[in-house]
Amino acid sequence: MPDRPVISVESASKTFSGSRGSVQALDGFDLSVGESEFVSIVGPSGCGKSTLLWAMAALLPLSSGRITIHDREVAGPRRDVGMVFQESNLLPWRNLLQNIRFPFEIMGENPDDYADRIEELLALTALQGFEHHHPRELSGGMQQRASIVRALAYDPDVLLMDEPFGALDAFTRDEMNLMLLEIWEQSNKTIVFVTHQIPEAVYLSDRIYVMTPRPGRNAKVYEIDLPRPRPLSITTEPHFFEIVGEIKQNIFDSVQESTAE
Repeated sequence: MPDRPVISVESASKTFSGSRGSVQALDGFDLSVGESEFVSIVGPSGCGKSTLLWAMAALLPLSSGRITIHDREVAGPRRDVGMVFQESNLLPWRNLLQNIRFPFEIMGENPDDYADRIEELLALTALQGFEHHHPRELSGGMQQRASIVRALAYDPDVLLMDEPFGALDAFTRDEMNLMLLEIWEQSNKTIVFVTHQIPEAVYLSDRIYVMTPRPGRNAKVYEIDLPRPRPLSITTEPHFFEIVGEIKQNIFDSVQESTAE
């Protein structure tokens, strides 16, 4: 665990209230992420992974607990935090470059000051030449790459990613994982990544937090000891399968225990 975390989640709890009663999504969850670390959150469906990430982005409030980023409590949207969602959420009436420049309009900043950075990101994500294409003219993978460029264009310190590759086919997903690692290695961003795919989490991460079934609590934390850089071929090695199998078994056991209660 990091001595001086960039992101600290302490006893995070969240209860949703509605006409059909209350649902507790999180219950006392703790998490710590150091500078430039890549940390993933996994767990069974409905365990509160996305709820936690949205709270870290100040898109919904916790019922109790505390989240800090750079020692400042999260109380509203912040410029030093970027977010990538499950869907690309590109505006269909804007072309790719206009979509990437959109956050600057919201922040009242001049995107021309970041033109070189945007150009570098477009090259890194193989989107050069598509700047004037509209979302309907782009594949799903290209749209999601554009959403990553949009989130990184204004150079936030922290990137939160909520199952960004969940809708992609397996081959495109592998391509996206390789691209994401390259971006991370070059930018030194601090990344928190939510996924249902255990192999994806193991391949990408320094550390993995496993959640229990709802309400999401800490089940176990895995330090991933695979060497970096990580070629895709590492996913065929026995030790990789051992880690994946152990995490899957942990989640299966927690689901069985929850069902038995």
